[in-house]
Amino acid sequence: VQLQASGGGSVQPGESLRLSCTASNFQLEYYPIAWFRQAPGKEREGVSWISNSDGSRSYADFAKGRFTTSRDNAKNTIYLQLHSLKPEDTAVYFCARVEWFGSTATMRPYGSWGQGTLVTVSS
Repeated sequence: VQLQASGGGSVQPGESLRLSCTASNFQLEYYPIAWFRQAPGKEREGVSWISNSDGSRSYADFAKGRFTTSRDNAKNTIYLQLHSLKPEDTAVYFCARVEWFGSTATMRPYGSWGQGTLVTVSS
C-alpha cells in the first residue's frame, strides 16, 4: 500500500504549512504512521511518528517544538503541521506505515514509497 502526501508549497522562513497523508482502500487508524523527508542531495530521514494505539508521538530533534503530527480517523488522514519553517526544512516529504523501534532514526517503512510533497522554504 502506498500512502500519498500532499499540502506542500513554497513559503518564506517563519511561515507554516500543513501536510496531509491519505490512502485509498487502507484504514490508517489501525497502523503507526510516520513522516519522512528527503532534501536535495541528502538521504531520506525520519521526521515524526504517531502510534495507532495510544496516541503516542515521537519527533526527530529538528522537528521538536516546531512540527506536530496528528490523526483524523474520520477523514482517514494523518497530518504534519509545520511551524517556524527554515530554509533547511526544504525537502520532499513522504508518509509511510512503519515498523517502530523506538526512534524516528530507526523506524522502518513498509513497502514502496508513495507520492511525496515538496516543501520549499526560501526568502
